[in-house]
Amino acid sequence: MSAAKSAPTYAPSVRARRLARSLKEARQRAGLTAVQAASRLGWSQPKVSHIENGRTKPGVGDVEVMLNLYGISSPEREALLALAREAGQRGWWTHYADVFTGSYVALEDEASLICEWEAQFIPGLLQTQDYAREVIRAGRPHSKESDVRRRVMARMARQTVLRREPNAPRLHVVLDEAILRRPIGGWDLMKDQLRYLSKEGRRPNVTLQVLPFSAGTHPGLEGPFIVLSFPEEADPDVAYTEGIYGDVYLESPAEVDRCTTAFKQLCDVALSPEESIVLIDAAAED
Repeated sequence: MSAAKSAPTYAPSVRARRLARSLKEARQRAGLTAVQAASRLGWSQPKVSHIENGRTKPGVGDVEVMLNLYGISSPEREALLALAREAGQRGWWTHYADVFTGSYVALEDEASLICEWEAQFIPGLLQTQDYAREVIRAGRPHSKESDVRRRVMARMARQTVLRREPNAPRLHVVLDEAILRRPIGGWDLMKDQLRYLSKEGRRPNVTLQVLPFSAGTHPGLEGPFIVLSFPEEADPDVAYTEGIYGDVYLESPAEVDRCTTAFKQLCDVALSPEESIVLIDAAAED
């Protein structure tokens, strides 16, 4: 993933976001504004806001005094304190904090369904090492080779989510046909990548569809995006996109619904998964 223009204080996981929402709702139920809560807690108002917006990780002690102020009793109290402890746990991606500067990977790791539309290159979860190296070099032309190697390692580590047992997420990808015809790294490298893509597309938790040139005008013309869905109903879907200027997270129901609708429309006009694998295999041998 690319670095955001302004990286958050930390990368909140799904649990951390749920905790942030719950604390904000508890304050509102108590009839307090953020300013009033901060005053009674002896904190600055930005501290309360940053905790509620998921920009700052609250300690268990901070959460406890907030719950005291808001009059939250068990079992909700114990559930939120447990959530605070879980939210503070380090994920595997923290070993690559220099690479994953945003919160996307933390969210992806907890997703149950990943829906992705891509028009330029094969998504990171489905890239070979050689293909990933070419894509990373293209996006970071002035990076040292050691930095490129580390980013490739991080991307390969990220791919293990698809083979995780139990609870591997489902991945549904729609690719533009142009991706199959663009020889990133040369034709030999591309042939290996397409064969790998075909193999991964046969995984039981992976669905691949190719949007053919014949589709013409389509809902994905505004750019690539990803929609992440989570196993708990309390955790709303998150839409995500990235570009040369950084990462964008869309969390309002209207924005996420727009992306979800666009993805469904792309699936409708794309080739079926079976037809897509046939096309990918043919492109590998072309």
